Amino acid sequence: MYVIGYLLMAIAKVLDLVLLLFMWIVIARAILSWVNPDPFNPIVRFIHNVTEPALYRVRAFIPVSFGGIDFSPIIVLLGVIFLRTFVVSSLIRLSANLL
Repeated sequence: MYVIGYLLMAIAKVLDLVLLLFMWIVIARAILSWVNPDPFNPIVRFIHNVTEPALYRVRAFIPVSFGGIDFSPIIVLLGVIFLRTFVVSSLIRLSANLL
């Protein structure tokens, strides 16, 4: 049973790291929206391509643009924080019980 516990612990840590990285990419996207970056810059294109699917889904379901301000990054960040708090913590607790 301890092998499954270690596997769940590893999955939880990798998921936590991926979610943390995605959270910082969404923050970078929000900061880039305040300036006028070069759209042909590879870093700007990468940030846009990584975050647009999540932001598009939020914009499709919830009209979150009030007065020209897009609140979809805030909703995505809250979702990432929820996933990090609930899912990752649950996986860590489950893996600790299996060890």
